[in-house]
Amino acid sequence: MIYYTYPIREEVFRIMKLNKLFSEKTTLSFEVFPPKSDTPVESIYSTIEELGEAKPDFISVTYGAGGSRSNATIDICASIKQKHGIEAAAHLPCLYLTKEAALDQLDKMKAAGIENVLALRGDRRDGEDPAGDFNYAYELVNFIKENSDFNVIGACYPETHPECADSVTDIHNLKMKVDAGCSHLITQLFFDNETFYSFREKTAIAGINVPIEAGIMPVVNKKQILRMTTLCHAALPKRFMTIMNKYENDPVAMRDAGIAYAVSQIVDLIANDVDGIHLYTMNNPYIANKICEAVASLFSAPSR
Repeated sequence: MIYYTYPIREEVFRIMKLNKLFSEKTTLSFEVFPPKSDTPVESIYSTIEELGEAKPDFISVTYGAGGSRSNATIDICASIKQKHGIEAAAHLPCLYLTKEAALDQLDKMKAAGIENVLALRGDRRDGEDPAGDFNYAYELVNFIKENSDFNVIGACYPETHPECADSVTDIHNLKMKVDAGCSHLITQLFFDNETFYSFREKTAIAGINVPIEAGIMPVVNKKQILRMTTLCHAALPKRFMTIMNKYENDPVAMRDAGIAYAVSQIVDLIANDVDGIHLYTMNNPYIANKICEAVASLFSAPSR
């Protein structure tokens, strides 16, 4: 299989590794995911075209449910970078990867011109045993740094990883991941900015000094967000629940309220010197672009 379709242009490679960006500005990035296996992968490209209008600093691409779209992740990242001139980061969950399979994925990413990897443990799958070569994300980070020159990004949980006993242990584990070689971190979604500020203070005390992007998910569907927050244990503030309960049966009002809430979070975060905003777009360019239109001038302000 060919893992990139578009001819590699020299100008695309001027900024290859994302760790350089944070000294220059407050970053804006997006997450997209490959289409489901019964949907042509080409359907994602019109979404990326529209998302590009907001001029994000980079777009990350998930691995796909159950790893079924791992090759599509590479294809999509290559297209983002080579066709659209936007830097890309490929997700790589490791729990069900052997070291041989991880090396194969890294080789294919390199061949496609990808330079940034989001190293993840990944979710557990019901009824399937892990491969056994990687039990934690920091082990994958170590492996990538030992076997390649990729820029490695890590994930973090402002409200503590659901499988971790307490926040102190979680911060300790995060420090191990950063020390292994992560150049910056992206948070799980959250809806209370004070939670993020408390987490940021704890990481600083622990000696974690890499940039931290705040993961923001605009809410357009109450059932969807309740399902997701159950998985990641994100708290739902009273103000947020009031909005969802008020507009849950009016899709347009719910969409607009979700956009407004996300905008209010981003305004406050940037005012408090967040390193960057990572928008979980859910492959919905209309919502992402509406949010970005509302806050565009904040990202163009002078660097901190």
